[in-house]
Amino acid sequence: MKKVTVYTDGACSGNPGPGGFSAILVYNGVEKPISGGEKETTNNRMELTAVVSALEILKEPCEVEIVSDSKYVVDAINKGWLKSWQKKNWKKADGKPALNVDLWKRLVPQLERHSVSFSWVKGHDGHGYNEKCDSMAVEESRKYGEM
Repeated sequence: MKKVTVYTDGACSGNPGPGGFSAILVYNGVEKPISGGEKETTNNRMELTAVVSALEILKEPCEVEIVSDSKYVVDAINKGWLKSWQKKNWKKADGKPALNVDLWKRLVPQLERHSVSFSWVKGHDGHGYNEKCDSMAVEESRKYGEM
């Protein structure tokens, strides 16, 4: 299996408001940046969209390390929240509906297709790829509204 590292970030002005996402896929020293955005979204949606979009463009099953500054995304996987939400018919522990179910449902088959691990990195702390992703995500969000 090919080993790919994916750095992701999301940005949003207003939360909800105009937002952008970005990811940089790194394989054998080659970088492939992707990005996009929406006019009306949230920061968590953009963080999650970055991960889903990166995994979806991989042409074959890979061993993937996702590096994100999103506690929402990383904890949902590493702390088992996603599996719990699925078992409880997309309800959180407090009985309220889980958020962003459409995106989580897109992520699930990608987690089954690839061997994926999630690592958290502190945002805006000088991590080169995180800073680059942040700049790309903010730039995308500006296409949909002022930040």
